Amino acid sequence: MDFSYFCNATNWSSKPYGEVLNDIREIAQYLDEQESWKTIWFSEHHLQTTQGGDMECIPNPILLSADIAARTSNLRIGQAASIATFWNPIRLAEDIAFLDNLSGGRVEAGLGRGVFGKEAIHMNIEADLKDQPKNFRLFVETLDILKKAWTEDYFSHKGEFYEYPAPEFKYKHPMIQESEDVIDPETNILKKISLVPKPLQKKLPLWQVVDSPSSIEFAAKNDLGCLMWLPTVKSLKSRFEIYQQAKSEVEQRDVPLGEGICLVRDVFIADSMEEAKELAGQHIVDYMSWVCGGGRGVSIFADPGEEFPKTDNVLELLDYEFLHPRNLLVGTADYVIEKIHELKSELNLQHLAAWSTPPGMPHETSMKSIKLFNEKVMPHFSDSKIEIKKVS
Repeated sequence: MDFSYFCNATNWSSKPYGEVLNDIREIAQYLDEQESWKTIWFSEHHLQTTQGGDMECIPNPILLSADIAARTSNLRIGQAASIATFWNPIRLAEDIAFLDNLSGGRVEAGLGRGVFGKEAIHMNIEADLKDQPKNFRLFVETLDILKKAWTEDYFSHKGEFYEYPAPEFKYKHPMIQESEDVIDPETNILKKISLVPKPLQKKLPLWQVVDSPSSIEFAAKNDLGCLMWLPTVKSLKSRFEIYQQAKSEVEQRDVPLGEGICLVRDVFIADSMEEAKELAGQHIVDYMSWVCGGGRGVSIFADPGEEFPKTDNVLELLDYEFLHPRNLLVGTADYVIEKIHELKSELNLQHLAAWSTPPGMPHETSMKSIKLFNEKVMPHFSDSKIEIKKVS
């Protein structure tokens, strides 16, 4: 079983931003030294200042990944996710390919469509989440451009949102001799362009942050791994099966349940269940309230067929007792080991990403939990160190 770390940094306590970055670096360097963690994942969020401080505060996971890549040698570096609908596709393709070269071929390229309307409308009006079909078409087209840019020597594209090269653009340079496929020799109109650099890895691992059945099926049919997070085990089962069935059909083989899926879980280890609740409980509740109040609602936590009481305030249901049995790996090491065994038994889970830094939690408390997880939980699921994929 692979273990990774999901680093969705927050700054609810309004520390100097440099301290937030140093906390992230300490986590990454600790994980790297253990040689038992596979990937560290970074999120992308924008404009999340609140009266109490900054919530999710990493605006550029690729730039942060470059910083971490320079300080580590074993960890793979993932984005969970770069919000593809916010980016110019050429810029996104270049930056991820550049990062792959900088890191020595350690990139896991995670992509998303966005979840907060405030972010989407201000980053790219075409990505407005009020028009989900349009947002999805933008994501699909961006993904198509990324794949072309990374795998083809020269490429062109004409779609609903983008056209490359720019139409009727004339390009002539005395030092450049291109084939007729690239530049029309009579008109000098540019017909194709080329990305520099290409990724170092021959096949860049691609992931999508997903939730809906349609997105899960799309990911499976387009050679994307899936990153999932909030649902209960019972609700995850059907999502895992959708991915398994779609991937089996497109690849013409029996894909094992759990293959290609990474599950993110809130993780906190303490000496007793009571201490875990005291140290982590309210911090996790506060974050889930932020997520659900921002548009997700609480239905994401429901078991199949379960209905919650109607309420004027969607956040009234969210307390520790509601959340803990549904999706939290919070408690003693023995309790968390038991819950991971449940995930393996029910879902054949192969990739677990732990998140132990909810908003407001002191960094020292988070680090202690991460170390306890590393020392007391992870050894129960691996007899040997992970073989880290590196490209020389």
